Amino acid sequence: MRSTFGEASVRLYFLDHEAEGGAAETVFYGPLSEAMRLAGQQPEEVQAGLFIATDNDVVAWLDLVDDAGV
Repeated sequence: MRSTFGEASVRLYFLDHEAEGGAAETVFYGPLSEAMRLAGQQPEEVQAGLFIATDNDVVAWLDLVDDAGV
């Protein structure tokens, strides 16, 4: 993910791979810092389908956590 900041507006969404066509459901739209907090509170099976989208990039939540060492 490109450099960003804690107050950058992001979309946290869940991509349901089980649904036909892979339905995306928005969980939160707002500051990155809050999206990170909310994503970390989700059950492991939900975290596996979470993605964070900025205005110029999309990253899987688990990849972001692994890269950040969170």
